[in-house]
Amino acid sequence: MRKVNILIFQLLLFLSPYLLSADGHIFVYHRFDDNRYPTTNISTKTLRAEFNYLKKHNYKVVPLSDIVNKIKKGEKVPDSWVAFTIDDGFKSFYTNGLPVFREYGYPFTLFVAVKYTEEKYKDYVSWKQLENIAKYGSLEFHSYGHGHFGRMSSEQIKADMDKGLKLMKEHLNYEPRFFVYPYGEYDNRVENIIKSYGFQAVFNQNMGAVNGECTNAYDVDRSAVVGSNSRDFKLYLKFKELCGVHFVKPASFPKDKVVKTVEINLDDKSIKSADIFISNNGWHKVKVKNGKIVYHANKRVNRDRIKIGVKVKSKIKLMVLSK
Repeated sequence: MRKVNILIFQLLLFLSPYLLSADGHIFVYHRFDDNRYPTTNISTKTLRAEFNYLKKHNYKVVPLSDIVNKIKKGEKVPDSWVAFTIDDGFKSFYTNGLPVFREYGYPFTLFVAVKYTEEKYKDYVSWKQLENIAKYGSLEFHSYGHGHFGRMSSEQIKADMDKGLKLMKEHLNYEPRFFVYPYGEYDNRVENIIKSYGFQAVFNQNMGAVNGECTNAYDVDRSAVVGSNSRDFKLYLKFKELCGVHFVKPASFPKDKVVKTVEINLDDKSIKSADIFISNNGWHKVKVKNGKIVYHANKRVNRDRIKIGVKVKSKIKLMVLSK
């Protein structure tokens, strides 16, 4: 966890001088005051500090659906807009996090990993508790079994989706409009399967912002916040979304854990230079020729989940590749 935080801080430190204004932002949380799992936990003390920061600086916390409506219309998301999401359905949200959201009157969206509620895992909320949560925020879908979709067959993904959606309809009498990829992992095959279900929007877990005018409704960025320090949260609020980015290579996780070539196409043909980010390897300045980036990186990564990013001036776009 400490190494991850150091890398994130280095990324933010690199970006912070350039991030003078921002687009809208979506944040994701998991556990609250559950110190057994520090990589997905946030203290309610820190949560209150973040909420107070938003109030002090005149941010507007809006329902997630408000941001989605802007995206669907191709309209700019105001810089002052923030939306909150919670993934999985851990009981610590119900007991510790929800009272803070209610105290501040902030809307939120909980994405439910249905299996853990249906099979009554002790650390997860019950169907009855979900009904109560729905009085204060919205409930959406996070798959049935929370599996690694990239490693599952198309038939397995569809079976998982169908089972989870059926149970949400049976227990909550609700057909979800939004979806979050389990672990934030997806590829073109997975994305096409999910599109067939007709969701209004699908969300990842990549640091970033939401422009609205150019945001892909099936690949909406959310920034994860954990720990007991609100420093990252404040920096995330300064992110801007880089529009017109098309990641070409690598198209999948490198089997030998070596990122050989990064190829990215940019719609803006006037761009002459950019910076490329590869997990464990930091940023590298590259030339851009007629909107095309070809960076012969040959960089080794040491994780089973890596981020590759591109930055142009004050704007950034990241993608995730998983083993």
